[in-house]
Amino acid sequence: MNQPPSPRSRKWEWVKPWIGIVVVLVIWTAVSNLGILNTYVLPSPQQCYKAFRKMLLSGELGRDILISFQRVLRGFSIAFLLAFLIGALKILVPASAGFYEHIIQFFRNVPPLSMIPLLILWCGIRETTKTVIIVLASFFPMYLSIVKGFTQVDPGLIEVGKTFRFSAWKRFYRILLPSALSDILVGMRTGLGYAWRAIIGAEMIAASTGLGHLILFSQQTSRTDKVIVGIFVIGTVGYVTDRLFGFLIRKFFGRTARNGWD
Repeated sequence: MNQPPSPRSRKWEWVKPWIGIVVVLVIWTAVSNLGILNTYVLPSPQQCYKAFRKMLLSGELGRDILISFQRVLRGFSIAFLLAFLIGALKILVPASAGFYEHIIQFFRNVPPLSMIPLLILWCGIRETTKTVIIVLASFFPMYLSIVKGFTQVDPGLIEVGKTFRFSAWKRFYRILLPSALSDILVGMRTGLGYAWRAIIGAEMIAASTGLGHLILFSQQTSRTDKVIVGIFVIGTVGYVTDRLFGFLIRKFFGRTARNGWD
């Protein structure tokens, strides 16, 4: 039987990430202050902090974060809805998979960013282009996890449903859905990470606002400190949303949903 971690062990687990962060900052500061790299190439942490504070106080950073987050949320929601509906259709009506499964597998191997030139020709640089890119990026990991969750339900539970003469719909929401919920959340967690990667790439090519545009514009104006701030913010926002999904998985499913990311 596993013993619960001691208070000292828990404290050490909390301290370890901060040690890594401090080491990175010390090395970064040393490289910058010793002139190993030009400050144009690698600004010091102090310079980046000043740029971060200025951008935050001016509202520039908050505006770009909000715009990117809204785009991610919209595209991610559409992708999840499509993935769930198509995944459920595949389980409830197995014969239907022949009509769309090959198309899904084809587009799964097409990098979403490769679609940007075509989408710009069709839709310009409007929000539709960014939304489609996010949907293409986040749909497939969610779809695969959803189908995996539905297909790995304990056959004994399905037999119980048939014994009680549950309809196909009732078996779905009373047996299949609760059993697959853990995999669905894991797929959503993965899909959200892909959504953030996709929107940054899309905003660098087909946008005039957002974090991706902020990074590209800062590079064009030789503001390396702002580029680093943009990267830091993207990583932080992505990390926070990922940890939120991890918390939900642990909260509702405990150790059954551990996947190596926690």
